[in-house]
Amino acid sequence: MKRILKIVGLLLVLSIVVIIYLNYPKLNFITGFASKSVCSCTFVANRTLESIERGDNDFSPINLATNTIDFDNKSVTSTVYGLKARTAVFKEGLGCILIPEDSDHTTLNLKQNRNLTPKQLPFPYGNLPQKDTLFSNVDYTILNEAVKHAFDLNEEQVKRTRAVLVIYKDQIIAEQYADGFNKDTKILGWSMTKSITSAMVGILEKQGRVNKNQSHLFSDWEVDDRSKITLNNLLQMNSGLAWEEDYSKISDVTKMLFLKEDMPKIPREKPMIGTPNKSWNYSSGTTNLISGFIRDQFKTDQDYVDFWYTELIDKIGMHSMTIETDLKGHFVGSSYGWATARDWSKFGLLFLHEGNWNGDQILTKDWVDYSKTPTPTSNGIYGAQFWLNAGGRYPDVPKDLFSCNGYQGQQVSIIPSKDIVIVRFGLVEDPIFSFNTFLSDILSAIN
Repeated sequence: MKRILKIVGLLLVLSIVVIIYLNYPKLNFITGFASKSVCSCTFVANRTLESIERGDNDFSPINLATNTIDFDNKSVTSTVYGLKARTAVFKEGLGCILIPEDSDHTTLNLKQNRNLTPKQLPFPYGNLPQKDTLFSNVDYTILNEAVKHAFDLNEEQVKRTRAVLVIYKDQIIAEQYADGFNKDTKILGWSMTKSITSAMVGILEKQGRVNKNQSHLFSDWEVDDRSKITLNNLLQMNSGLAWEEDYSKISDVTKMLFLKEDMPKIPREKPMIGTPNKSWNYSSGTTNLISGFIRDQFKTDQDYVDFWYTELIDKIGMHSMTIETDLKGHFVGSSYGWATARDWSKFGLLFLHEGNWNGDQILTKDWVDYSKTPTPTSNGIYGAQFWLNAGGRYPDVPKDLFSCNGYQGQQVSIIPSKDIVIVRFGLVEDPIFSFNTFLSDILSAIN
């Protein structure tokens, strides 16, 4: 019996050694992702460690991490078998920041000024209850079945949907949440945040402070052909800059998100390997480069931080939203926007209504049209930081759909021809979760 126990113990030790050996180069990524995820879900979204580890961090190799929450200092430290400890720290108003090794987080003390007073109007223009409205052309039985079908039944853990919200003619006609989530739960939009970043450029252009066709964007680009890259090229992911968007290894994007304190710096230092307007390449680095460009339009960090909230986020009542920053105070415009499903839907409604918010023209109609114009060489799937159905990605859904999309199947779908915005949050995406089926089933309920 002792011999068997020794063999089992030896095999266990060997398996641990093999796991560490295979994953050691990724430990910075594993513990960085884990600590940042737990920190944000705890201090931004007010969720429990059990729900985070069971729902958000339950995939390999992230589930190797052990996470410790320090509620007094509002921080989270994660390790893998005691190795490569990484810490994320919560900063009021800025969310959680993953601290690069040998960096001092105490130097960042920004706090944005916000107007969080809701307007005394029914949703979506305020937080008062909507008037009961039944549309004669909506089959609510079909609609509710379509929404129900988006969620797992009997703990199947396949579709892993967390929230669905359907807004038709400015009215919520369907809303459902998974256990542990509700209308007040803040959810990470991941790359849906890219669309917010694009909108901020649109507001700057409306104010006459930038032009999407301008070049000579950064002084250190003046020494080579990067000086010819336009803001439009960046917005359309068509700059020709080198970038590797691979989350399975140490790549450009994982270095940026998990190792660096100045996120726009990495893409700004990348060489040009393609031709602007002819080299579409999806790049989170490009979006953070845009965030850095936006910062350059302001004299102070405070002006930059306040601008996003005063000119867009709070102006349309997205009061639950927090966009997290890097250690230098840049908004991580590629990835780190948090808000409730209802507040994310307001952003979709702003674009559905061609930039107008209850009489206030936040964005020009031209900018909205530009946002959903296909990028050259993208085969009709991408606009200016928005995804498109112009190329028929969803064959059973109208081609005028354009959407904010995020990792693991976050999506705000805007369909002007149907006067509808459909929001879905979850943990899996196509092909496991079929958006074509999900969207077409909902639309089939509206005659």
